[in-house]
Amino acid sequence: MEQELISKKELLELTNISYGQLYRWKRKKLIPEEWFIRKSTFTGQETFFPKEKILARIEKIKQMKDDLSLDELASMFSPNPTTIALHKNDIIERNIVSELALHFYIEQKGEQHVFLFDQLLQLYVFDRLLQTGEMSLGEGKSVFDVFERHYKKIQGKSCELLIVRKMGISTCLLSTNGNELYFEDGAKVVARLHVPSCIEELKIKVTEGMDKWSEKI
Repeated sequence: MEQELISKKELLELTNISYGQLYRWKRKKLIPEEWFIRKSTFTGQETFFPKEKILARIEKIKQMKDDLSLDELASMFSPNPTTIALHKNDIIERNIVSELALHFYIEQKGEQHVFLFDQLLQLYVFDRLLQTGEMSLGEGKSVFDVFERHYKKIQGKSCELLIVRKMGISTCLLSTNGNELYFEDGAKVVARLHVPSCIEELKIKVTEGMDKWSEKI
């Protein structure tokens, strides 16, 4: 499905930000370069953006810029690895993921007390799909497996997690954006998650109120 675009002029009017702010945030890497899409129109070349993503990003920046510096925001939005780690008890107490998701992960991977960010990301993505009903509990193992086998190959890139199902049997895959995917007849994409957006959401959840919590490592 083709994503809906918004023009630069419409974006500035709708969000009430200036041209200077927009490009300053781009220079500071708060807005990814790939979101600036040049297209030919009857008036010449114009810049467009993926509407849903850019509006959500600008709203987050406006909400958080008074509490965090632009460099801190850039780190928050970066898809690159982070050194964040949480104790098992903190994950539940801080409502990072549901207790059901955490217990299922431990059943599959074995008991552990400290979770690194990559593990938290697997948990968060799985819990998102579980909460929306797009994935059953039993299908969660495929999310963990695909992240452990393949995520490091595309880490830092814009990518998506897709769940495809046919005749009740599902498969999970990671795809870098821009790749075209074609499936056999009867196969249906039942879930599609933008992984960098999940990373942003998770970083925000983990760092919110960090001064009230301690990492028990």
